Amino acid sequence: MQEELKIAFIQTDLVWEDRKKNRKNFKEKIESILQPVDLIILPEMFTTGFTMNAKDNSESMNGKTVEWMQTVANEKNTAIVGSIIIEENKKYYNRLIFAHPNGTLEHYDKRHTFTYAGEDKVFTAGTEKLIVNYKGWKLFPLVCYDLRFPVWTRNVDDYDALIFVANWPKPRINAWDTLLKARAIENMSYCIGVNRIGLDKEQNEYIGHSAVYDVLGNTMTTIKPNREQVEVVTLQKSHLSFYRNKLRFLNDRDSFNLVK
Repeated sequence: MQEELKIAFIQTDLVWEDRKKNRKNFKEKIESILQPVDLIILPEMFTTGFTMNAKDNSESMNGKTVEWMQTVANEKNTAIVGSIIIEENKKYYNRLIFAHPNGTLEHYDKRHTFTYAGEDKVFTAGTEKLIVNYKGWKLFPLVCYDLRFPVWTRNVDDYDALIFVANWPKPRINAWDTLLKARAIENMSYCIGVNRIGLDKEQNEYIGHSAVYDVLGNTMTTIKPNREQVEVVTLQKSHLSFYRNKLRFLNDRDSFNLVK
């Protein structure tokens, strides 16, 4: 079991529907990380922006972006996670992919498709959670709109950290800030949110507010809004065990069965 997990997350603008340019941009930013890290986190739909034009922007699990993620993970000896548009069995998914350093892939299809933007009409919603066991840590990665649904994120799996990758727009950024903090507190876990900045083609504005919260809801990051930035944060197992054993809030959680 690894006591510390060092994560790097990248807050940046995205080039609308240009997979090649976005991969190049992220590769340059990843190369700027000079210290060893265990995990690199990218935003939602990091190769395209939050587009509903799935037909022209989708890839397969054997496509260039998945191969790129595997290559970067291997070269940097770190895991890398983010979501992209995947076509599979004639359906489209907003799929989060977790690439391990050894090339192994795990994935999660966004359960809560964003009906306000018509995502539910284009993308097929996922039904299964993904708990990633990585270096002795249990990670629960999710996608953007999932943040609004505490039943889906409830810590019934004794995970150590929630990860949200997002394209969360400026008008509702207060909800992003508030819910990230709440998810950390109520689940007694680290909660990581990685959001983009800039304008997309639909003139939606994104201002970042990427953040990491500890189990008490304390902010662990210094990243600024509207700024392209790479930040490295160290998570500690001892922080989790100390407060979980002292406060024991998770012992009092309600039991329930989730109806899918």
